[in-house]
Amino acid sequence: MADDDLLDREPLLRGNLMAAECPSRSVLQHVTSRWGLLVLIALLAGGTQRFSELRRRIGGVSEKMLAQTLQWLEADGFVERHAHPVLPPHVDYRLTPLGHEVGRHVRELADWIEGKLPAILQARAGRGEGVEEGDTA
Repeated sequence: MADDDLLDREPLLRGNLMAAECPSRSVLQHVTSRWGLLVLIALLAGGTQRFSELRRRIGGVSEKMLAQTLQWLEADGFVERHAHPVLPPHVDYRLTPLGHEVGRHVRELADWIEGKLPAILQARAGRGEGVEEGDTA
């Protein structure tokens, strides 16, 4: 029996990601969103970091989006937040063991995208589509 067949037949091994009500979808959204992916990669590469360090490292992210993304990833068990009892406030973020695991996977995806970017851009140009960053279907 193929692995895919086993996963389709055994609901305890896998959720039904294709079902609209599957709870895996919110985790997928958090992990594969532009900012979620970049936060995971930044923490994977840089270890424990302060909010301001993350914001500087991840170009283009607003303070609000970074805070929201970190909250989502913390709620999903991928990021650990440590607030130091000092003034001014000092908060550190780092990956949990589960966060390290998912971070390695999204880094592989990002590496693949960067490696294939010339072919992707060529495919876009061949279709005459000037798809801009942030455009959605």
